[in-house]
Amino acid sequence: MSSSFQFQNNSINLKELPHNIEAEQGILGSILLNNEIFFDISETINSDHFYEPIHGLIYSVISKMISQGKIATPITLKSFFEVEKNLEEIGGSNYLVRLANSAVSLDYAKNYAQIIYNLAVRRGLFELGGKVQHDAIESGMETKPEDLIEETEKNLYQISETGASQNNIQTFQSSVEEAVELAKKAFEKDSSVVGISSDFTDLDAKLGGFHPSDLIIIAGRPSMGKTSLATNIAFNIARNAHIEKEANSSVLFFSLEMSSEQLARRILSEQAKISSNDIRRGNLSESDLDNLVSVSKDILEIPLFIDDTAAVNIGTLSSRARRLKRKNGLGVIVIDYLQLLRPSKTSRNESRVLEISEITQGLKALAKELNIPIIALSQLSRQVEQREDKKPQLSDLRESGSIEQDSDVVMFIFREEYYLEKNAPSPGTAEFIEWQQKMDEIHGQADLLIMKQRHGPTGNIKLSFDAKYTRFGNFISKDHTNNYE
Repeated sequence: MSSSFQFQNNSINLKELPHNIEAEQGILGSILLNNEIFFDISETINSDHFYEPIHGLIYSVISKMISQGKIATPITLKSFFEVEKNLEEIGGSNYLVRLANSAVSLDYAKNYAQIIYNLAVRRGLFELGGKVQHDAIESGMETKPEDLIEETEKNLYQISETGASQNNIQTFQSSVEEAVELAKKAFEKDSSVVGISSDFTDLDAKLGGFHPSDLIIIAGRPSMGKTSLATNIAFNIARNAHIEKEANSSVLFFSLEMSSEQLARRILSEQAKISSNDIRRGNLSESDLDNLVSVSKDILEIPLFIDDTAAVNIGTLSSRARRLKRKNGLGVIVIDYLQLLRPSKTSRNESRVLEISEITQGLKALAKELNIPIIALSQLSRQVEQREDKKPQLSDLRESGSIEQDSDVVMFIFREEYYLEKNAPSPGTAEFIEWQQKMDEIHGQADLLIMKQRHGPTGNIKLSFDAKYTRFGNFISKDHTNNYE
């Protein structure tokens, strides 16, 4: 069994567990006759996958010798096992010779390796079942059932993901072919958007869409509209997936600050064009209510999932994302917001900087593991407010440089209108007239400042923003009656 899914359960009769001794003997004998076979099967199995402990030990010794550039044969292994006396009960070092006599061809060895792995997974499932029973009965009352469930899900995911087909090393040829294939797909598309579209035209043009394994940071000071933009993006992606009937493209929104009901109300407000405050207060006309009900029916089926658990830790977040991907498929994760995440339960960090570093590294690793983009919102430090020019900079990212380091894209939301509105001069003065002209010029506008893009250009794009409906949109020129499209 792989050490990542071994569990202690003394009540299990190991003799009843699934195994195939002949396959284990055949594969060990093949390696002893031809060490090259080890390289063909080592990505499928390791020493813990063997049922018979002595076979696991022999495989471990073979692996160590080959990694040191030595040749593993019955003769070279003989001295080790004569000293350790591990083989005495089964015939001593002569057993190594008998293994070599049971060798099989390379094709059979690959097949046997898969059999050994599959049986190990079955044993892992059996042992996990025993562990779940034991923990459910024996764990103290201070242990929450939710913690037991999350631990079980984590172990189950490890069983499903560990072992076979985990080799990430690719030849240069295969990497080039993959890059060319992606270029062909981009060429065949009507637009330059290769990744997942946000439905914001200029943003998609600049990024080419959101790409698998990328960690995207959207940062800003309070009241800039981070949550609104994230909600708009999440809804757009989920709606498009529903319209285009794309499987495995659901959106998981971790709302650590707002409840799921509050988030849903924002989406309803945006789609129905009814003030969120009016919806909350029930200040609606009959036509408003009819519109609200109609819109709600239209969007009920979109694959958007909301987790509003407060102060969730990075381990739990990862576990829940894996579970959703396994059950429903998963295209994007959105997190509102990063500073409200907690490090894993095992963390002993006392520094908040180190905790944030653990969180961002965990999110980047999860994005690569699930092969999806992760969009995380982030707060900015107060030093923005101390400057005359309120436009944020990368150095304003709060609490850790690891946010910039671990991310693939960093964007800042900036609404000059917000700051200008707070500094209105006295009415009737020349300054007020100048201020009013400036307000008219920038009303309903927002800047999205792309400060880092690992695989493309940086730059600024404009969006429209309707505060009444907490809705961002594509910016269009002042020649039109409004700048929401």
